[in-house]
Amino acid sequence: MHPSPVFPPDRVSVVGVLNATPDSFSDGGRFVRGDEHVDVEAAVTAAAALLREGAHVIDVGGESTRPGARAVDAAVETARAVPVIEALSKRFDAPLSIDTRKAEVAEAAIEAGASIVNDVSGLRFDPALAGVAARAGATLVLGHLRGVPETMQDAPRFEDVLDEVARDLEHSVAVARAAGVSDARLAVDPGLGFGKELAHNLALLAHPGWLRERLGLPVVVGPSRKSFLGALTGDAAAQRDVATWAACAIAAFAGADAVRVHAPSGAARAVVVGRALRAARQEGRA
Repeated sequence: MHPSPVFPPDRVSVVGVLNATPDSFSDGGRFVRGDEHVDVEAAVTAAAALLREGAHVIDVGGESTRPGARAVDAAVETARAVPVIEALSKRFDAPLSIDTRKAEVAEAAIEAGASIVNDVSGLRFDPALAGVAARAGATLVLGHLRGVPETMQDAPRFEDVLDEVARDLEHSVAVARAAGVSDARLAVDPGLGFGKELAHNLALLAHPGWLRERLGLPVVVGPSRKSFLGALTGDAAAQRDVATWAACAIAAFAGADAVRVHAPSGAARAVVVGRALRAARQEGRA
């Protein structure tokens, strides 16, 4: 296991996305043909590029969770993601994350070398995943998602999005703690784009520091190429990196501990600026 903390307080960490899927919304099909055939060497080359560009962590996923995506069988998800993680663990020292909602997939990925489990459902899909993380001493990132990816964008409603997301995440944290995951191994993600409309996403992006203070845990923000950025800029998914980097700077300024992105080069620079401005604001109030 990689030593804790994975998201140290002296930086805003950059998590690089590596999707071993045929259907992820902006980069699906880069390494996967059909359901399970994965070009592992191409994935390793892509991971090396993510690290060169400034990623601190590589997050590997074998199931798309884009809006409207259908769930895949755990065996298929494992066949896509685990060989990639195994190859990366032999080549790189950076922490590796498995992006999964399933305990079975998480367990196989940890055995292959992952030290982080990124569950976008916040343990609502498969609560047994918490026990897998606890037994392995893995870091667990708990995301916010109501429902499932297939239907999450069907008229999502919140009366108070900040309070409701915080309360839902508090429930996820309680489940993780009950399973034996220590606070030193927990982080939360407000789930930008996961069952949220534009105004919800903007409110959450503007308040990661508030969420950290309420929950007492590091906050990971994932704005990368999301449709709410397209709604603001008019850009297609493949053209949203500049808007993503702007969102990363804002997230860092507003208190995020990490950002999850497809293109780390600009994000790594953006979070340095955002964190410096956060420090300047705090010093100005001292």
